[in-house]
Amino acid sequence: MSVSLEVSKREVRPRSLRNKLRHEGKVPAIIYGYNVESTPISVDGRIFSKVLRENGANTVITMDIDGNKVNTLVHKVQTNTFTNQFEHVEFLSVNMSEETEVETEVVLVGESVGVKSGGVLAQNLYTVIVSATPNNLPERIEVDVTNLNLGDAITVADLPETNDYKVVSDKEEQIAAVVAPTEEAETTDEENEPEVIGSTEE
Repeated sequence: MSVSLEVSKREVRPRSLRNKLRHEGKVPAIIYGYNVESTPISVDGRIFSKVLRENGANTVITMDIDGNKVNTLVHKVQTNTFTNQFEHVEFLSVNMSEETEVETEVVLVGESVGVKSGGVLAQNLYTVIVSATPNNLPERIEVDVTNLNLGDAITVADLPETNDYKVVSDKEEQIAAVVAPTEEAETTDEENEPEVIGSTEE
């Protein structure tokens, strides 16, 4: 599935033009990649936000560049740290018949039997790399944790198989595990342990 997005070419000089575009509610962007020259463009910020919200970051976005229909994926998004507004977007032009690799969110669903008996579900991996043709890229991969008992874990190798895409992340990486509450607390304490300033140890 793909969605259309109206874009406009933009000038790159002077640099103040970027701020002017942002003030007008537009986002400076660039498109490059398969069968297209690197081209500075701008998109309407509200429309682009709606596209991402309704379709996800891995959807194919079709745009018109000099009368040519170009299929793209969102490659990188820069946002303002304070306002969370889009600062700049990179679009990657793709060949619809060739596989590409992207990050995909891993979402845990269900309540595990281990949690019901007092355990804590700890998720260690939130995204995996998948390979597929652009139209088959998943926005998310759901993992059912209902049968996870205390001490059980799910790794990348346990992700559901499909003919649409291939998971290329390390199969041994742990996605989630059900642990005892004390284990979760110990892990948190270790992560938050303050660094000793001025230590002479090497």
